[in-house]
Amino acid sequence: MQTVCVIVAVNMKKNGIKKGTMRIAVCGIIAALSLVFMMMTSLVPIGTYALPCLAGILISCIVVEYGYGWAIGVFCVTAVLSTLLAGDKEAVIYFIALFGYYPILKGAFEFKIKNRAVQYILKFAVFNVAAIGSFFVATWLLSIPTDEFTVFGFYVPWAFLIAGNIFFLLYDYAITVFVMQYVRRLRGKIFGNFHK
Repeated sequence: MQTVCVIVAVNMKKNGIKKGTMRIAVCGIIAALSLVFMMMTSLVPIGTYALPCLAGILISCIVVEYGYGWAIGVFCVTAVLSTLLAGDKEAVIYFIALFGYYPILKGAFEFKIKNRAVQYILKFAVFNVAAIGSFFVATWLLSIPTDEFTVFGFYVPWAFLIAGNIFFLLYDYAITVFVMQYVRRLRGKIFGNFHK
């Protein structure tokens, strides 16, 4: 990724290409990388859950560089192409229902709302609505058998929801760590003077 962005940036500077074109190129690269993660979901055993998370985390780079509008565009492009091309449709539902747009929403919550308790109430509300909605879409629309939510003969979707809330807290923290490391260590190496 670093090499591709640097090559694109250098070529754009040499050719006098405007910042808008640079934004489109970077957003295209991030959308393509997110799509690659989504297309790998059917190849990796835990890909249904892990790879949509990684695809979403990449979109947080666009929030940092170009703002919410461009990030929403990258999310929409990735969501549409994932729906058409990704083999694991359950992973696509998870990406569309939460993991793809949550890094964008997280930035908005943390930037606009100063009260941390209110931030976390809103974050967990978004997660729980998305998780419950995804459960019903996955079981009804995709006909995912209910035995996937059965452990030792007990139907335990609520236990999965509780575990999901714990995982979501870790996901929220992972986005924070990724964005901090991206800004401190990677941003300058990838973009140099071209990121503004």
